[in-house]
Order: sequence, then C-alpha cells, then structure tokens
Amino acid sequence: MNCLRFIINKSSRKLFRNVIKMRYSNINSTLTYQDAIEALNNLQSNAAYLRNAPKHDAIVNKNLEETEKYLSRSGINIEQLDKLSIIHVAGTKGKGSTCAYVETILRQHGYKTGLYTSPHLVSVCERIMINGRPINEEKFANYFWIIYEKLISQRSYENDMPAYFKFLTIMMFHIFINASIDVAVIEVGIGGEYDCTNIIRNPVCVGISKLDLDHTSLLGDNINSIAFQKSGIFKNNTPAFTVPQLSEAMSVLYDRANDKNCILHIVPPISNYSFDKNPPTLGIAANIQYYNASLAIQLSKAWLSARNNNNKFNNNTNNEKVSTININKVELALANCRWPGRTQLLRGNYINFYLDGAHTIESIKGCIEWFINQTINSKRKRILMFNVMGNRDARIFLNILKPLNFHSAFFVPNVSGIGDNLDQDNKLYPATEQTNGCEINCNYWGDNGIYAPSVNQALKLIKEKYQLNNGISDDCKIELLITGSLHLVGAALSVLDPNLTMSTNF
Repeated sequence: MNCLRFIINKSSRKLFRNVIKMRYSNINSTLTYQDAIEALNNLQSNAAYLRNAPKHDAIVNKNLEETEKYLSRSGINIEQLDKLSIIHVAGTKGKGSTCAYVETILRQHGYKTGLYTSPHLVSVCERIMINGRPINEEKFANYFWIIYEKLISQRSYENDMPAYFKFLTIMMFHIFINASIDVAVIEVGIGGEYDCTNIIRNPVCVGISKLDLDHTSLLGDNINSIAFQKSGIFKNNTPAFTVPQLSEAMSVLYDRANDKNCILHIVPPISNYSFDKNPPTLGIAANIQYYNASLAIQLSKAWLSARNNNNKFNNNTNNEKVSTININKVELALANCRWPGRTQLLRGNYINFYLDGAHTIESIKGCIEWFINQTINSKRKRILMFNVMGNRDARIFLNILKPLNFHSAFFVPNVSGIGDNLDQDNKLYPATEQTNGCEINCNYWGDNGIYAPSVNQALKLIKEKYQLNNGISDDCKIELLITGSLHLVGAALSVLDPNLTMSTNF
C-alpha cells in the first residue's frame, strides 16, 4: 500500500510540474498524448462515481450545473452549443450501435459528421470521431492540454475539476464546434436526465434504444425508473423516437414525452422499408441490430427533414447535398457500418474470434443467439473467454452460457498483457480485484474452467492446449467467444487488432 501511495504521489507531482510549466510557457510542447492520458486517468471516472454513489437518488445532483460551469471555464457557453446540430441517443442496449448507424447513414448522404461514444476499446481517441475516423493523438493532446490548463487555473479548491467523462464531453464540444461539422451524433453516458451530455438544450431529434436493467444503483431497480431517467433527454418540440419497449417502460416514455411537449414515435420493423434486399445486410451483425438500424433510419430521416425545412442549425449549407432520405444510400450505409467489439467476427489463422460486449441479461442472450447462428454448422471446438465487473452477478451470466457446452472457459481480467496501455488503465477495478473475481467465476464454472492473468496469456494457453500451429486444418480451428465486459473485449482487440482494422493475423 505504501508503494502504491508513492506511485500515485509521484504521478501527481509530475502532473503538477507539467501544469506549472504550461502556466508559464503557454502549453509546453513536450507534453505528449501519453501525458494527457495519464492526467485524464487521474480524474475520477464515471465508474468511480458509480461505485461511490450510495443510491440512485445520488444522481439528482449538480451534475448539469457543474458541466455548465466547467464548460464556461473552458471557453464555451451554452449558446454556442445551441448552434451545433445534434442527434442525442440514450438507452441501455444498442445506443452506441444506433449512433454508429446514424453517423454512417448521414456521412453516406454527404454530410460532415461528428460522433461521440463511450467507452473506448483500445484508444481514448475512439470516443471522438470526425467523418467516421477517430481524432489523432496529436489533436487529442493539443485540445486536452489547452482545456486542462484553463480548468486547473480557475479552480476554487483542489479537486475542482471535471471527472473523466465530463472532461471528455467538454473537450468533444470544443472539437466539434471548431471542426464545423454538419451533424453531431452524441451518445448518452449513463442514464439521460442528469448525464452531462444532457446539457444540450435543443437537439434536432432524440432516440431511445432498448431499455433494460443496468446501473440500478444510480438509475433505479425497476424498468419504470430506468425509462424515466433515459427519457430525460426529451426536449420541448423535439421529435423523439424509440424501439418497441416493455409496456410499463413505454407508458413512462409516453408520459414523459407529454410532460416535455414532444411527440414520441415508435420506429417500424426493418421489414417496413423498401430495401432491394430485405432484411438488409448489416455491418453490425445480429438480429437485435435490426431495430437499432430502424431507429437510426428514423433519426437520420428526422434530421434530414429538419435540415430541409430549417437551416438555422447548419453552418455549411451545400445545396448539392441530399436533404431527404435516400433508401439506397441507407442500405449501403447499413452494410458498411463498422462498430468494433459488438457482434464482431475476426477470422484468424488459428482461431475465429467472436467479440461482443454484453453486460446485461438480455444482451448476453442476444450475444448467444448471434454466436449460435454464426457457428451452427461448425464442427470446431467452442471456447469461452469471459469477465464482468462491478455489482453484476456473474453466476447469472454463466448459467446462461453453460448450455453452449464450451470445451473450455477462460476467466480473464480486462488486461491485455502486452505492455503498459494507459488508455486501458482501470483505476477503479485494479487487476488484483479482477483476479479475485475471475478465480471465483472459474471455480463456479467447475470442470474445464481456466484462469489466466491476461488476454495474451490466455491466447498462449489456448494455442498450447489445442496445439494450434501453421499446419492445422480448417476444421481444427477454434471458435472463441469473448464476451461480458466491453473492457475485456477492448483488451482482446489490443492484442488481436490494435488499430481496429477489423482483421487479425493471430
């Protein structure tokens, strides 16, 4: 423990020296991307907030007020945000996929897009994208240190700084405003009502993806409470769209829409669209994605309609751009959309990797359905790699996974095992704590359960155990499902596909 304190204090002293250098040298050019990530990681994370909040009542706090305060200190006011053309998306499952589909659809129609999502898989830069590409490390570091210096120089007390996600949200607004994008597609972090992204006052349209029980310590332990929090993004005279929900959730959504004076639309099934091929090919595979795709289509359609009728939110009017939905462009966008770590198949030399972050009961069921459909005709051995964190009951997940008759199951912390990666530094759930959880899960699984300290070590064990080498036949390849925590999926991609090329040589 004393050693840990020394490391943290040493890190803090380094950051303090850097800040002092910035103060007197106008952002010292020697400060790097890795320095920025180290400083960012020292801000309390959303996950830390989740753990420390005693009850869901704790989110009825000053989160939005604080966000506005830090936004102002950083050099942006709310009126400037009003000029951004925003599509805002909340939900429990599929909100990130929906955002990815919306961004791809509108980019396919010729618009300059900004996309803000969380969490990241390999690099923090993934969270902020311009025209479908993450911002580069140089741009990230430049924006980070400018905003960090402004905020730290205006502190009223020592810890008067925005938390991890809130800082990135403020930084995202700076980047999107300066990039003169046509549309900003913004995913809610947690909940909706008090999420710091909800500082947005007049989005063009908003969407709610599938609702389920998650983050119950903050959002409430029943679907009604979840629906109430998620629908906090509804705004006056702003069209809202949702996929079909449980009746009790839908009732809450309708009541909230009425209270907030917005019209709520339920999106149609994918079969209602006039695609050349129906159902269309989806770049993010799985049946559950069809409603996410429909939600994305309706949000894109609403945005295009608003742009056609009122260009007040549009800084870069271009009459040559399509202002109505083009079903052929939509179909092409859906097929070309890529969203790593969500129902993703990577075909390797020895192993076919099935990666899907699934942290709720319904999402793990959807993951299993997708995995079975993908491997139903395969005679290859199936292997599982799994981890979950927080207050989720891993036994429920494992009981659902057991009937798939995996030949072996590896229980692995969210650690890549290929060197230090500050982008994946998890200060809330250190490796020792995750190790304990993995060992408990491994014992619960029983026969054929194997603990490994990292993804890289697990892959080495799999190669040895199943004698995978260059001479193996195609039938001897392994079908490996990596699921549970999205952070585990990110650690795996750090080993398999660190540049997120959607391919691997493993």
